[in-house]
Amino acid sequence: MKLSKGTKLFILGLILVVLDQIIKVLVKTNMDLGETINVIGDWFKLHFVLNKGMAFGMAFGGLVGKVILSVFRIVLFGGLCWWISGLSKRKDVPTGVLVGLTMITAGAMGNIIDCFFYGLIWPETVMAGAPFPFMFGQVVDMFYFPLFDYKLPWMETPRTFFGAVFNFADSCVTCGAIYLLLFHYRFFAKEEEVVEQ
Repeated sequence: MKLSKGTKLFILGLILVVLDQIIKVLVKTNMDLGETINVIGDWFKLHFVLNKGMAFGMAFGGLVGKVILSVFRIVLFGGLCWWISGLSKRKDVPTGVLVGLTMITAGAMGNIIDCFFYGLIWPETVMAGAPFPFMFGQVVDMFYFPLFDYKLPWMETPRTFFGAVFNFADSCVTCGAIYLLLFHYRFFAKEEEVVEQ
């Protein structure tokens, strides 16, 4: 049985979301909050943190920001699914474009699951002051690459180059976006020209 392009993309997205959730559940159930495990020397570590807001540990406006971000993620996810569905039916769309968009969509879904359901599963992940656990769960982050420390003349203390802690879903979004920018920007430029005409 030959699978349609849309079905293949759905399977890819599902695999990425499942991998993201497996990694997060393994970290959440086997590591203590704040615990660090060296994977490769001192420059690749597993470091378990809970992220209240955006990707790579960035915060965004407390509880209100959390709701806005969650709604934005849902709208983004729905819009991407609709866009991918339309593009997958066209013969002039490169497979790479669809794969890149699917990676971004899967990453968005991975973090939506954390925000919406982790507070119900693990009450300790609920943001402080949240009125209820649904939609106020914190995202599990674990990948940490403190490549090196540096100190510029105006800095009082050294800083770590790429000190962000992130997860597999963040990686899907970032890698998908970078891939599209590097290898398929011409396709999107052409699409924009068609829309403007």
